[in-house]
Amino acid sequence: MSTPLNVPDDAERVYREYLTAVVLHGQAVADAVGMHTTDAYALNVLGVHGALTAGELAERTGLTTGAVTRLVDRLERTGAVRRTRDPDDRRRVIIEPVARADDPTEELLAPARERIADVFRSYDAEQIRVLFDYFARAAPALRDATDEMRRIARRRRSP
Repeated sequence: MSTPLNVPDDAERVYREYLTAVVLHGQAVADAVGMHTTDAYALNVLGVHGALTAGELAERTGLTTGAVTRLVDRLERTGAVRRTRDPDDRRRVIIEPVARADDPTEELLAPARERIADVFRSYDAEQIRVLFDYFARAAPALRDATDEMRRIARRRRSP
């Protein structure tokens, strides 16, 4: 039996509003630079993790390897990524993010960064530590839940 959570009655609604705002902000940034939302999220994955093989990028984004090939084609045309051969295994392709001095997202992200910084300023150091502890622990929990959901979906689709 799980322990009941000590959260406000409207916690689920508040959290869902937050997640919706994050998703809509990501879509707005992608739209503003003329990019597919999926491409923007893939660039974010590469920005966080650095160079990845095409297979690793597929796994981290939940896309098929074929979809990743098309995604990387688009990103390569814009100069956002480059493909290189793995020096240890020439069959593998490594996708590297390309830092650009003229990155249009920096200007677009500035207002959100400023507003979020204002929110953080309303917390003391211990509260901020707790928030970042939550982020650090919630991200892998959500990734695990996503993997489980995908396994369940595959089982349901199997004959």
